[in-house]
Amino acid sequence: MANVYICKNFFRDITKRLDGIHDYKVWEGVEEMPVEAMLREAPGLQGIMTVANRINAEVFDAMPDLKCISNMGDGCDHIDLAEATRRGIPVGHTPYVLTETTADLGFALLLAAARRVVEGQQFARDGRWKAHAHLDLPGVDVNNKTLGIVGMGHIGSHVAKRANGFNMRVLYHNRNRDLTAESLLGAEYRDTLHGLLAESDFVILTVPLTDQTRNLMGKDEFAVMKPTSILVNVARGPVVNDKALYDALKTGKILRAAIDVTSTEPLPLDSPLFTLDNILIMPHIGSAVIETRRKMWTMAIEQLIIGMRGERIPNCINRQVYDK
Repeated sequence: MANVYICKNFFRDITKRLDGIHDYKVWEGVEEMPVEAMLREAPGLQGIMTVANRINAEVFDAMPDLKCISNMGDGCDHIDLAEATRRGIPVGHTPYVLTETTADLGFALLLAAARRVVEGQQFARDGRWKAHAHLDLPGVDVNNKTLGIVGMGHIGSHVAKRANGFNMRVLYHNRNRDLTAESLLGAEYRDTLHGLLAESDFVILTVPLTDQTRNLMGKDEFAVMKPTSILVNVARGPVVNDKALYDALKTGKILRAAIDVTSTEPLPLDSPLFTLDNILIMPHIGSAVIETRRKMWTMAIEQLIIGMRGERIPNCINRQVYDK
């Protein structure tokens, strides 16, 4: 009987590091492993490696011998961390190794939305390119504009570095000021979200999903943004209220949006957002670069091995379990 379950069939050459250490099974499905399948595999499991798998109280109840969870990814909002902590189960994650890659994607979305890159390709492929395109697809400049970063963490600060290269004025909103970001990146602090939104030509979301950030961007927030502004979301889908975003784009409260994350993933094809021409929707590929994903998988496997030994996981998101 397996004592470790790997919930995604990634990089088997790296997963083989578990050979001879643990009896493990790997989920072979293309889709995310459903909770029902996880519950079937639960008896005897002491370790789980997840990607986006929902781990809730029901799953914890089915795994009384669980010693640790290792998650490939920075965000762990799909795991009930309060329940894991209550039960003394450490949860490892893989921050930092995906920082640069995700910042690249965030800035790529910003540029693509500003200069209508995807629309331009379709314009040419559809045969609408008849002559020199004068203002068929008018974009907006990125250089020398104001970028508002909501969440000046490790990803947000690397977005700011990229913005510096475009001579952008950088504003940021955090729960607390980041004097290092202000000194090294020239970022200006705004103590209210609405203050940042009202000044920004571009707004990028890089906050974690918490009870405080869920629906952070709603009707009132879009109402204070410039009608020429562009929203980029590389955080988590539920940070933005879908209906409010749809209404803002449909009625011209903001110009465009580019998002790598959605409230439900995959986003259902009947979502009203797919009916809009002024939104670019990507399938959550923020860290989807081979080199980065291999680093993430390696870190997750190594942390799983450490956690199974009962040792302190280096990147534990609920470190308080070690304080008990």
